[in-house]
Amino acid sequence: MYNTEATEGTKDAEGMLKTLYSELAAEFGPLEDWWPAASDFERVAGAILVQQTRWENVDRVLREMKRRGLLSPEAVAALPLEELEQVVRPAGFYRNKVRSLQGIARYMADHPDTFARAADGLRAGLLALRGVGDETADILVLYVAGQPSFVVDAYARRTLKCLGIEGSYRHLQERFHESLPADAGLYRHYHALFVEHGKRYCNKKACADCAVKRIMAAPDAEILRHRKSRSGLERGQKSNVL
Repeated sequence: MYNTEATEGTKDAEGMLKTLYSELAAEFGPLEDWWPAASDFERVAGAILVQQTRWENVDRVLREMKRRGLLSPEAVAALPLEELEQVVRPAGFYRNKVRSLQGIARYMADHPDTFARAADGLRAGLLALRGVGDETADILVLYVAGQPSFVVDAYARRTLKCLGIEGSYRHLQERFHESLPADAGLYRHYHALFVEHGKRYCNKKACADCAVKRIMAAPDAEILRHRKSRSGLERGQKSNVL
């Protein structure tokens, strides 16, 4: 586990983000091999295919791609679109996804050093590709390029909202970047913790037992509870909790 211990009595958002990490890490552990993949392109394909679907569906597609020898940019780039659609169909929204997948495959085939670029340039290049938004771009920067770019996924946003911390994707990401060391391993672990926490508690609406409940019950969280209650009264205005 990474050392992100907050100073005793810290009441600001930076302290809460560190405290949340400590609570989640204590509960779920290191989560090693959380996203196993045999190659960088398998992770790229997974990041595209998982949009708006369950991972079980993505896993089914990835297994079929492996069986057909399609887990390389060159193989996907060369495959006729109609054949790729049949492979990707179980992941849902397959017509859009095959175009996104084939687009990034061709880009990688044409630029073999894609993920050797610096994070900012890499992110900007990925965002210019079809089907790649902020979250997908950050997943690729973090997990494929191995560079620190925090992923603020739906699980993270839901958990942060319960702490009274809201904002745009980039706004929330900046808060993580400002609050934590720029360490790709730490960012991957925190992202995995958000996913595990969301699956165990948020998806099952088991709010009374989750880490957020424990944090909000702590004496030094009084200021955050006050801010959270005010944010409810001021709904519709931009949050300034962070």
